[in-house]
Amino acid sequence: MNRVAEAVVRRWYGRPGLLRLLWPLSGLYGLLGGLDRCRARPWKAPVPVVVVGNVTVGGTGKTPVVAALVAELAARGLRPGIVSRGHGGEHRRPMAVTADSDPALAGDEPVLLAGLCQCPVWVGRDRVAAARSLLAHHDCDVLVADDGLQHHRLGRDVEWVVVDGQRGLGNGHLLPTGPLRESPRRLEAVDAVLINGGHWHHPRGHRFRLVPTAWVRLVDGLSLPLPEGPRGRVHAVAGIGNPDRFFDSLRALGLAPQEHRFADHHAYGAGDLVLSEPWPVVTTAKDAVKLQRLIRSGELADLPAGLDQLWYLAVRAELPGPPLEALARRLTAVPPVDAVVEE
Repeated sequence: MNRVAEAVVRRWYGRPGLLRLLWPLSGLYGLLGGLDRCRARPWKAPVPVVVVGNVTVGGTGKTPVVAALVAELAARGLRPGIVSRGHGGEHRRPMAVTADSDPALAGDEPVLLAGLCQCPVWVGRDRVAAARSLLAHHDCDVLVADDGLQHHRLGRDVEWVVVDGQRGLGNGHLLPTGPLRESPRRLEAVDAVLINGGHWHHPRGHRFRLVPTAWVRLVDGLSLPLPEGPRGRVHAVAGIGNPDRFFDSLRALGLAPQEHRFADHHAYGAGDLVLSEPWPVVTTAKDAVKLQRLIRSGELADLPAGLDQLWYLAVRAELPGPPLEALARRLTAVPPVDAVVEE
């Protein structure tokens, strides 16, 4: 992450300072967002749709929440599918995603979800088109829209918003003065506000946590239970929305990380892992799907510590009970819709 981006993020989650000069642009951003909501004619899918999204830019723990939600739905006998924008991917038309898909084409988060969830995952810049394609190819009875809160053309039956409990809503301003995609009032209209750790509070919020579960070696998929795996000094590589959360997790596990920060959805090259000290390299599951491509191409063959010392930390979201039970009641109450699903 470059210094300008770091300075902007500090202002977003502190006092806005000179960013106050951008307030007219924030007003325009809010106006355009309101017009988009008013003009949208939502498409109603023939199955219930659950949207899991953010009101802020950057990471909040949304992807593990989606994975945990899909697992919960499957455990209750449902057949979920996932639709996503596929941020960072180069795709233009709807496409199916698997754990072996190229994240440069499909996006890093959809590839990660395809591996974690073992359910149909489709991406598309037009989420309605992606949802239609998914339903045309798979027998799913519920859709989970990953990061679709502001995609108003996709009708939804349930909305969950995930908030980083360390950062909250930042300075409370809309982009670009602050980190907000929508007004804080948007939280009053959603079905659940899920708060990822921290101390930020919302009267309608339900706190959850991300629990580290294992170390996974990228080169061969070997999984080691905690506290086995890397120890002591490590290179910590993170290209996520809030890398501090990852670094703090490593310290809590007793590691001493040297931090290597990259922008969210960073497209890694072999040069990013040219590191002088031959320590193990640890990263996040989201970053791992992109580093896998470098491993397959042979570009990381000269990693100082060796490929057998490149690991990612697997985590699981422990979802609170009340939103899950409310979701189950809502899904049973959604009336069936007769709709023609076509590609």
